[in-house]
Amino acid sequence: MALFSMLRRPTYSTLSLAARAVGSARTFHRAISTAPTFSGDHSPRSSFPTRRFSTATATATELIGNESLIGGLESEIKCAQERKIKTPEVPDEFPFKIIDIPGEQTILLKRQFQGETIQVGVDAPHVFPADEDSDEYENDDPGIPMVVSISKENGMQLEFGVTGFEEEVSIDSLSIIHPDHSPEQFPYDGPEFHELDEGLQNAFYKYLEARGIHFSMTIFLTDYMRKKDNKEYLLWLKNLKGYIEQ
Repeated sequence: MALFSMLRRPTYSTLSLAARAVGSARTFHRAISTAPTFSGDHSPRSSFPTRRFSTATATATELIGNESLIGGLESEIKCAQERKIKTPEVPDEFPFKIIDIPGEQTILLKRQFQGETIQVGVDAPHVFPADEDSDEYENDDPGIPMVVSISKENGMQLEFGVTGFEEEVSIDSLSIIHPDHSPEQFPYDGPEFHELDEGLQNAFYKYLEARGIHFSMTIFLTDYMRKKDNKEYLLWLKNLKGYIEQ
């Protein structure tokens, strides 16, 4: 599946937005181009040679091009459908509710903990580790990117950029978000996490672990996102095919 290897990985800022607003509407900007009209001898001349086709020839060419594209999409759809990926069972000790919206690239995990609202935006790893049935994606442990948002009742949020590995969770960034700060403001975010005192770093790891952010969740989430990624890819292919066939 040539197209299937074209995976995208959002930045932490994208995941952060997913963690703050579930299923928010997307805004599309439509670019409209206008061309001047010319009459008489004032028409512009193209610097490229002009090839003239009859209407019948152009129509036939379009049909052949569409049929070729549809055939390629049908081949990809078949490959995606044949790729049997088991749906992982949610572990009994998994403390989060999973919010999985069809058509979205990420999922959201959510729970309450001692008056706090904890939300975790989870994206698929950039490269999936090889599974038992396929060696198409081989990587020892690519890690799974997450953004952990911990909100107090007053609206204050502590936000962590995290990568989950099979044997550890790595904190990549840390910031505090004030509810009264506008997007135009650029508050001080503190130093890089790895520059903090080692004892303080360890305290933050324990802080997250107490709230359910532990490496034990990584294997399940990787398997879950593998299944979701294939499902979303299949839906994407079918939407493309449907558009071309219109």
